[in-house]
Amino acid sequence: MIVGEISNKVFVIDPDITLKKAAKIMSKKEIGSLVILKSGEILGIVTERDIIKNINSLKKKVSSIMAKEVITIKNTSEIEEASSLMHVYHIKRLPVVTEIGKLIGIVTLTDLIANSDLLNL
Repeated sequence: MIVGEISNKVFVIDPDITLKKAAKIMSKKEIGSLVILKSGEILGIVTERDIIKNINSLKKKVSSIMAKEVITIKNTSEIEEASSLMHVYHIKRLPVVTEIGKLIGIVTLTDLIANSDLLNL
């Protein structure tokens, strides 16, 4: 099975919004991460864990705490590759991109667990 078949809608934000606003978006959408995008380019990712670590600084911009080295996966990749990348990089989320690098979704560790019967590991 390919990643594009199990990926979810991704929510993107501008790098200049505050952590407080990012937290409100995550809460309202019931999601655990937001991808920071500017002019179609992925600049970073921020998770609820990042916000919790900075709970006393909610006026900071997300750009000041976001993970800047974002590991992505192509929508045509097999889910085994997603599992491997998450294991190697110790991450729980992978933004999903097209062959030309356009962000189209996100796949999480929870998605992989839900489809674990399809993993060829």
